[in-house]
Amino acid sequence: MSSSTITTKDGTQIYYKDWGSGQPIVFHHGWPLSSDDWDAQMLFFLAQGYRVIAHDRRGHGRSSQTHTGNEMDTYAADVAQLAVHLKLKDAIHVGHSTGGGEVARYVARHGKGRVAKAVLIGAVPPIMLKTDKNPGGLPMDVFDGFRAAVVNRAQAFLDIPAGPFYGFNRPGAKVSEGVIRNWWRQGMMGGSKALYDCVKAFSETDFTEDLKAIDVPVLILHGDDDQVVPIADSAVLSAKLVKKGTLKVYPGLSHGMCTTHPEIINLDLLAFIRGQSLSASAQQGREAAWVTGRRSHSPCTQFENFVSRATRPNDEGLIVDRTVSFRPIANATLSEHSDMLLWSCRAKLVSPH
Repeated sequence: MSSSTITTKDGTQIYYKDWGSGQPIVFHHGWPLSSDDWDAQMLFFLAQGYRVIAHDRRGHGRSSQTHTGNEMDTYAADVAQLAVHLKLKDAIHVGHSTGGGEVARYVARHGKGRVAKAVLIGAVPPIMLKTDKNPGGLPMDVFDGFRAAVVNRAQAFLDIPAGPFYGFNRPGAKVSEGVIRNWWRQGMMGGSKALYDCVKAFSETDFTEDLKAIDVPVLILHGDDDQVVPIADSAVLSAKLVKKGTLKVYPGLSHGMCTTHPEIINLDLLAFIRGQSLSASAQQGREAAWVTGRRSHSPCTQFENFVSRATRPNDEGLIVDRTVSFRPIANATLSEHSDMLLWSCRAKLVSPH
């Protein structure tokens, strides 16, 4: 086992962990976290005989606190330099949230001949921001809220994991103070300028062409109660853009499901890596799940009213693990407190109609 750093072409030091031997699995973390967010997956796959690698994105964790290069092209280029340094071939790249965008850009632009498969978990592609081309996206004030959180992050980086990130704001949720504090610890390690810039990177980068260019199998995993990256404008769209996509939706799971439910996520990752079916429904029926709905435009990136569900035979090469089934969930809002934006949720159930 080892941990070390590489120095990129612009002098940035990128911290990474490189454990074990065998086929490499590279883990890409989300904002504002670090490679430590993958502990449950790193230890599991190490025990399964894989070589596991995770890095701290520039400006995050133990990597240099950069004031430039905090955007997706450079993030992907940093990964490309790491892959060359570690002589990675036949690698599986797994990205969560912002890390999913990093995976999409890296695999599309740098991965030819080096990447075997890719996994996007609660990932930001194709694009999060509401635009003329993406009318279902989230308005800019959502991301202004994230930037405000960085400016006052000591408290905000407790409120985010205590609220929507892990679904701890849900009635009956089993709240883990340790998980909340670990999120805070990782977020506070990063450079404030880099974390501020990264909000633009994860919200405004359009990964549509990257997804179309990927020619290796892609597994897309998403919780249907993801309050941070709503599923209808992310996973559902991404699965229709990739050539060889498998979409699996987890009822009731949150954005942070890799931490809260590793016993579920790890087994599905293992099955995909081994080329096994994730479930009988995926094996027996190639169906595309089509969902329509009305998005809540509250800045807590929450859904209201998924009003219809249907399946029809797959005509786009898309494999979906099962019929997507959404349930009513609580509405969420942002409130201002002490000059910063804090997430608060009201248990207001919305009935389908």
